[in-house]
Amino acid sequence: MNTLMLTAGAFASVFAFALPHETVGQSIPSGVKNVVLVHGAFADGSSWSKVIPILQAKGYNVIAVQNPLTSFDDDVAAARRAIDAMEGPVLLVGHSYGGMVISEAGKDAKVAGLVYVAALIPEDGQNVGDVNAPFPPGPGAAEFRLSESGFLTLSLKGINESFAQDASAEDRKVIYATQVPWAASATTVKVYKPAWETKPSWSIIAGKDGMINPDLQRAKAKTIGATSIELKSNHVPMVTESKKVASFIIEAARGVTVQKELAEAN
Repeated sequence: MNTLMLTAGAFASVFAFALPHETVGQSIPSGVKNVVLVHGAFADGSSWSKVIPILQAKGYNVIAVQNPLTSFDDDVAAARRAIDAMEGPVLLVGHSYGGMVISEAGKDAKVAGLVYVAALIPEDGQNVGDVNAPFPPGPGAAEFRLSESGFLTLSLKGINESFAQDASAEDRKVIYATQVPWAASATTVKVYKPAWETKPSWSIIAGKDGMINPDLQRAKAKTIGATSIELKSNHVPMVTESKKVASFIIEAARGVTVQKELAEAN
């Protein structure tokens, strides 16, 4: 999503339902074979449903995390459980707010690399609001709805016009129907010593993102020295550009240099 304004919230994202799978008879010559996908706000694991089969067909073991979105700590814990479930080194992929989550969970010794997809990327000591502050918010920021219980949702207008504007009408309806309310408190938690400081990173920039400002995405990718590509996509390229997203994840998985002890465990 574009920028998040803290008074009324944050942004959204799409991501992940748990589905480990190992393809028999396929082999991966180098790099990492385990991929953990982390969705962002206003989403669930079904957002990765078009990417997962492509990765599985190439022989990757995939888990898509189901973030509860009840707190930042809860989301990080969910990602860590998925990492723990994998045997050997892991490529950790985060979409949107999921970029905050993988920047914390990615400190795990099993994580060999990070992929940010239309994501918020924190520098040391930043929370969601801090990450978004340098650039103006996108139109989707006006469509956050804050409940009396402190949870954010995204309006149907926001999904249709800013979140997934070039997705099919059917996909937009599913995204709206499956969105998970996001605890506003998660936007205030700061990330210290983010994982990208010590792990190789990749970034997919969504050039038509109406949630997280594309200029912010470009700036952050440069700041962290990520290998990056830019797609002419809305905020959810895993839905509308699934083949390109999957290919980039595979490129990252093959490009990771795995520490000797992790490679042996794999």
